[in-house]
Amino acid sequence: MIHLSECALDRMLRSVLRVGTLHVVMPSGGSHKYGNQSGHPITVRLHDTLTVRHLALNPEMALGEAYMNGSLTIDGDDLQGFLALIVRNVQNTSGKRVWWQRPLLKSRSALRRLAQNNIVERARGNVAHHYDLSGRLYDLFLDDDRQYSCGYFKDLTGSLDRAQKQKKEHIARKLLIEPGMRVLDIGCGWGGMALTLAKDYGARVVGITLSQEQHAYATRRVQREGLANRVDFQLCDYRHVNQSFDRIVSVGMFEHVGLRHFDEYFQTVRDRLSPDGIALIHTIGWAGPAEGTNPWIARYIFPGGYIPTVSETMSAVEKARLWATDIECWRLHYAYTLRHWYDRFRQNEDQVAAMYDDRFVRMWRFYLAACEQTFRNGPQAVFQFQLSRNIDAVPLTRDYLYDQSDLGASAQSNGSKRPTLVADGGRAIRPHGSDNSHFIPRKEQGNDQQNPSGR
Repeated sequence: MIHLSECALDRMLRSVLRVGTLHVVMPSGGSHKYGNQSGHPITVRLHDTLTVRHLALNPEMALGEAYMNGSLTIDGDDLQGFLALIVRNVQNTSGKRVWWQRPLLKSRSALRRLAQNNIVERARGNVAHHYDLSGRLYDLFLDDDRQYSCGYFKDLTGSLDRAQKQKKEHIARKLLIEPGMRVLDIGCGWGGMALTLAKDYGARVVGITLSQEQHAYATRRVQREGLANRVDFQLCDYRHVNQSFDRIVSVGMFEHVGLRHFDEYFQTVRDRLSPDGIALIHTIGWAGPAEGTNPWIARYIFPGGYIPTVSETMSAVEKARLWATDIECWRLHYAYTLRHWYDRFRQNEDQVAAMYDDRFVRMWRFYLAACEQTFRNGPQAVFQFQLSRNIDAVPLTRDYLYDQSDLGASAQSNGSKRPTLVADGGRAIRPHGSDNSHFIPRKEQGNDQQNPSGR
């Protein structure tokens, strides 16, 4: 049986690992080499036969479990190098898996809709699994604003805090935020985006989350910063919101909606958005054929999570009769963000172990490294979908996103920062609440341009 398991794993590795150098030491003492022997060699040691068997049968689940349990070790603990080697080779040999793994992969993909049945109660439990961990944990590796999503790196030498600030500014520009606008923040996290939109742009924000920990922390922040009259954080599912908003923003939450609920999500966005409103959905996306969620991630890190493709997302957007006024792909930004998180986490592992245990430390180390390498070497990126009900809700060109003339300037007398918005032959968009009649003929004003009934 030992020999059979080792033979199966050997065959699988030889079919996948074509580039680089990997040495694997089996529990029996035998050693195997894989790849073309280029680059920095990585040595992995397997310490029991059960790990060998699980790796041969279900590597996506077994690899993370073996690392976190200590039954797989890497010489020099070069986890990043090992995962980079694995992800790069899997990407290059996609579709060439050994025959006994193909039924599992096909069933995982085929059943992904059933696995994503995130009804309200299940969604609440999924959120608690990850986001209701100790807030001290997140303070050890996130930026000062606790932005737990991709930063925007205009300069790769810039700090994590600067990249997260640039992310919020970029999103605010896409939302065309103006003083007094009502904004819904779906999945508000620890409150950083909502507080920024209120403090720097003059918006009135309702932030919703299902996390008890995040809600308590965000509520303390809004009181501490004296913004309770402009920001309201609520423990609420997006499906239970019934107000109307000028703007809707959702950063890093769509991955938790679940494939079965995409149509419901975007219909809710449409229903909660005013006729001339704008929504910005910021999400991790899969830049390849749709696949089921990695089983290790689903069990240990993000139960109920799913990385959507652009086509899956746009199908639901179209059914909701929303205009995709802009779609932007951030390719390596999350890889750089994750490296900052990984380095900070490694520096504070003793504190994490004191809060939890060594197994938890290895689990999260693997999670952060695997995600980074998937963004760096796999088909994973971040997509921003700017959506509206009206065809003319945003300027006709992207110039307004990159006009730097007003960035860094002191806040206006009303306490807001507003970009210079140019549209319709160069005329500036009028302030919120004024007539934008230069966009469309007067006889069409007030109509929903994609759906004149306004429904």
